[in-house]
Parts: sequence; C-alpha cells; structure tokens
Amino acid sequence: MNNRKIFVIDTSVLLYDPTSIFVFAGNDVVIPLVSLEELDRFKDRKELIGSAAREVNRTLDGLRKRGSLHDGIYLEEYDINLRVVRDTMKTHIPEEFDPQKGDHKILNVAVVEKLNSPETSVIVVTKDINLRIKCDALGLIAEDFYKDIPQAVRDGHPVFSGVSQMYLNDEDVDSYYQNSGVTPMTSEKLCENSLVIGVSETNPQKSLVGMVKRGRIVPLRVKFDASGISPRSKEQRAALQLLTDSDVPLVAMTGLAGSGKTFLAIAAAMAALSSKQCERIIITRSIEPVGRDLGFLPGTLDEKMAPWLMPIIDNFRAAFNDTTYFEMMKQRGTIEISPISYIRGRSFNNCFIIVDESQNLTIHEIKTLVTRCGENTKMVLLGDTEQVDTAYLDKFSNGLTIAIERLKGSELFGHIRLDRGERSALATLASQSL
Repeated sequence: MNNRKIFVIDTSVLLYDPTSIFVFAGNDVVIPLVSLEELDRFKDRKELIGSAAREVNRTLDGLRKRGSLHDGIYLEEYDINLRVVRDTMKTHIPEEFDPQKGDHKILNVAVVEKLNSPETSVIVVTKDINLRIKCDALGLIAEDFYKDIPQAVRDGHPVFSGVSQMYLNDEDVDSYYQNSGVTPMTSEKLCENSLVIGVSETNPQKSLVGMVKRGRIVPLRVKFDASGISPRSKEQRAALQLLTDSDVPLVAMTGLAGSGKTFLAIAAAMAALSSKQCERIIITRSIEPVGRDLGFLPGTLDEKMAPWLMPIIDNFRAAFNDTTYFEMMKQRGTIEISPISYIRGRSFNNCFIIVDESQNLTIHEIKTLVTRCGENTKMVLLGDTEQVDTAYLDKFSNGLTIAIERLKGSELFGHIRLDRGERSALATLASQSL
C-alpha cells in the first residue's frame, strides 16, 4: 500500500486553523470545491472566523502562482500535493443523503478519491462530529484535527488540574514548617504555581499544603480582604493566591458550576482596583447560547451584551449586595465590557481582564486574547471544560484545555481546578448527578 495518505479537509478545519493545509507533510491534501463556497459565506464576518476565512483565501490565492489548484500543486517544502477537487456529477453516497448539501458533497469527494486510489488511505479530517459519524457509516476513515490537542491528552491522560498529591519524607515535612518552605528530595517533578498536598511516607498525621514557587514548596499566604470574602477550601485559597500574585499574569480557573470561579475573579479584580494595582477591569466572554438562540438582539453594544453579562452581575450582587456600584463603574469606564469579536488589534495595559466561559473558545481565540496583554495586566481564564457549547469543540479540543496543557509549568501561568461546589448543596448535586 502507498505510504502517502490522502487527507480530505473539511471547511470546519480550515476555519479552525487557516494554516491546516500545511500540517499534513508527506501526504496529499484535497480541498473540496464546496469548502471554498462555504468559506465565501464567512469572509465578511467581523469575528475571528471571518479573519480565518480571509486568511485561507489569501493563502490559496498565493499558491495559484505556483501552479493550478485544479491540476494540483506540489509544495516541496512540505512534501505535500495540494488539489482543489470539484464534486462529480455522479453521486456515490446513499440516496438518504441530500446530494446538494455541502457535507454530503464532501463525502462524495472522499468516496471518489477512495475509488480512484483504492491502495491509498483516504482520511476525512473534520471537526464536525456528525460528519465523522457519517463517514464511519460509509466505511470511510474520519478523524478530528489533532494538531493543537496535546499528545498526553490524546493518549488518555487527565488534563492538568493544578493540584499535586505526593509523598514526602519526615525531614521534608519538618523542614517545611521550620523554614517556611522546602525543596523536597523527591524524583517527582514539581509544576510551577501548582498546589501541593504532601503527606509523610511514614506518618500520615504529618502533612503540608503549599504552592510551588521556583521549585520550592512554600506556604499559601493569601493577602486578600474584600467585603469579608474568605476562601472555603484549599483550592480556593490557592486560586486567590494566584489571582493576587503579580508575578503570575495569566491564571486559569476551571471547575463545575457554582465552585466560585467567577466570584473569586471579580473579588480579586475589585481588590486590585481598590489598591491601585490596576486601572480598569475588562470583562469579556464567548457569546454562545445554551439551548435555543433568541436571535438578533436590538440596542447598543451594552444592551446586546446584557444577557451574557447576567452571571457577572449576579456575582457582583452576591459580593456587594447591590449592582449600583457595578453600573456606576461601568459608566465611568472603570469596568469595560468588551466582546471578544472586538478584542483584536487592542492593547491592554494596567488592566485586570476576566474571560468568562473560555471553554467555548478555540486555542486561536485564546491566543488572540492573551497577546493583547500589555504591561501590568493580569488575565483570568474561567470555564468548565465539561460544559462546552461551541460546535466542533469538546472537553479536550477547546482552547482552555489546550492552553492549560501547553502553559503548565511556566512561571507566568497558574491553573487550579475547583472541584467542590459552593453555590448550594442542590447545585452541587445537579452538577455531579444530572
């Protein structure tokens, strides 16, 4: 069998990563012509998806100088044969499938490629789960686009939680309390800015809870006081330490609904504002509805964003028993609501940025956000990776998960997962059981 494979690339992959055609080195890449038609529908959009569509179009237009997309272009630097293939007049898919539908035209292209090259593996690459299922039903190989998903996650390892449990010798535990920290004599690698729960190997009564700073486990020291707020668990204490640590400009907090992610982030932002550690609070989030979409929302930008900001406002009400302060700060510009679609091209200095529901973002969108951070700016990524509402993303391929896996261990990044619900016993039961 030919060692080269034929990869048929779906529109969803091109929109997810405009450079995806160059990833399949040593193989043949086929782009169905219908994908270009679908890209045309997105090119005028203001969101990042519009930018991706335009970038793909520019890339293909540039490649036209090297040959015909119809006949095929050999990209020597990648050892890739690239072709744009038109759907054939003859339909090779079941009659149950509407031949005029874009996904089914892509299926037909894949089937024809397989008929023309029976000795070559033909693989449909798509982020559309339903299209992968249809491929399997037709006996076609289909895969997700794995480029951004870390290998450890692909291999089934759990996503980094920000919490490590380890066994220590008695001397290490004693030294921790005597010297306000310890560099343990252990073969286990310590992950920077992670929470460590250490227990003596010989005496379970001896234990410690600390955070890793420059390879050393140090006690949690939360310098925080705002409206009488205090952490309810060691994970929340670690979260507050990360949120108030000026040496950690990027923090991710994940966890089930009601675990306190948004509440802690807002409290830390308000504390930073009152102590002059920042000048503005920027709040943004992915605009993905749960359930049926209400359609177009009239009014100003603030009015359009109002439904999406209700969780933020609810947390302000819980923290300060009032929303008047929130409205006043918004009018003064101290709190700014900035939709993700309008973030690109901006720079944020002396800001505390809260990105809510970031599990609904791609890694490319998160990269766009993080690269907006200027001097003395802290960004907090909040989300529950078990509740992804964006099409084509799941708990492993969403941007928040990928960012956590790629950035873990950096001195500039910290992550903590809050596994215990604090909203109410009922909310916790629902999160765990329904």
